[in-house]
Amino acid sequence: MRFRVQLPDYAGPLDLLLYLVRRNELDVLDIPIAVVAAQYLEILAAIQQIDVDAVGDFLEMATRLMEIKSRMMLPRQEEIAEEQEIEDPRQGLVERLLEYRRFKEAAEVLDEQGRQWQQRFARRVNDLQDGPQAPADQPLAEVELWDLVSAFARVMRDNAPAKTTKIRYDDTPIETYMERIFDRLQQVPQIEFTDLFTPGMTRSQMVSVFLAVLELVRRRGVRVEQGDLFGEIWVLAPERLAAAA
Repeated sequence: MRFRVQLPDYAGPLDLLLYLVRRNELDVLDIPIAVVAAQYLEILAAIQQIDVDAVGDFLEMATRLMEIKSRMMLPRQEEIAEEQEIEDPRQGLVERLLEYRRFKEAAEVLDEQGRQWQQRFARRVNDLQDGPQAPADQPLAEVELWDLVSAFARVMRDNAPAKTTKIRYDDTPIETYMERIFDRLQQVPQIEFTDLFTPGMTRSQMVSVFLAVLELVRRRGVRVEQGDLFGEIWVLAPERLAAAA
């Protein structure tokens, strides 16, 4: 299964940047570029492992962040007159981010109005989609997609396999990893996300496990929850299994 970066609640590097600002409770008008850039690059490394074809726009934003960081580190010229206004290197990025946030919030309002409308009015026949909706088009619930990608980035960082001269590819079907996770959840009600990745796993195996989690969430085969900010993400059995236990 191929990881798709175009989801209903996700639209690219600006969305990732907005997520980092929100997660760190930062002022969008005064973004600490050094902090955000470091976290952005860490998540970018994970995206590159998942889908190398999807990193183009992210690399452009990463370059922009590093450029801003470099300009902000330059010493101020003492000879600049006090009355001369100094342009903030972050200004252009902040304006883009604010504009994106406005559109995102407007889209969320419209989406909520659409859900309320569906509860009040019967759906027309011609409103129905042709055939079943693809699992990859289903939004993630409980935990944001970026929360999972961020957690996976930390797993990749903390479990970096030893360098080897041979590249080992994992050709195990994603469905096999999905079955393994589902079987574990039949024994225990919840699993720590990091416990899904065992020592000695290759990068391709870790990517396969991560994609299996995403697919299970999209198919509502599991739930993912996070108790605290930056805390552990838990993979839980679906409601019907939890009730049976």
